[in-house]
Amino acid sequence: MWKPNQTGNQPTMTPPPTPEPARPMPPAPAPEPARSAPPTGEQATIGKGLVIKGEITGSESLYIDGKVDGSINLPGNRVTVGRNGQVAASINAREIVVLGKVRGNITATDRVDIRAEGALTGDVAAARISIEDGAFFKGGIDIRKPDAKPSAAPAKEAAAETNKAAVPA
Repeated sequence: MWKPNQTGNQPTMTPPPTPEPARPMPPAPAPEPARSAPPTGEQATIGKGLVIKGEITGSESLYIDGKVDGSINLPGNRVTVGRNGQVAASINAREIVVLGKVRGNITATDRVDIRAEGALTGDVAAARISIEDGAFFKGGIDIRKPDAKPSAAPAKEAAAETNKAAVPA
């Protein structure tokens, strides 16, 4: 014979479950910005499956994960060559970050970063350069002071230093 409970034949009434007090949600951590994200927030992307041949110019930052052959001229913006990026071009930008492969001369008004997985074959002209351990670099480096205009003044200063050294004190 079926018995609904052990204490007797009458069904027991269970009190309705009390709702759990609302717990405050911990604030979601702010997403950490990617190291290669531009400060302006506007960025064009050349994806893995794209191949560009020719000249790229514009007024926004560029992330390259595909192949580019030609020249890239984005003064005042950032150019990032992603891990899958393969660039055979001269690059002129404010900031250049190399995570993939670049073959060509690059000029940055601010800085050049060659990350550990990056490879650069070509000359660099920039105010600052950073080459991480494990990165490949073959070429020359020309450190330029920001907003410095090429002039004969450094040569004159070097000549003055030589003359000072020749004069007995």
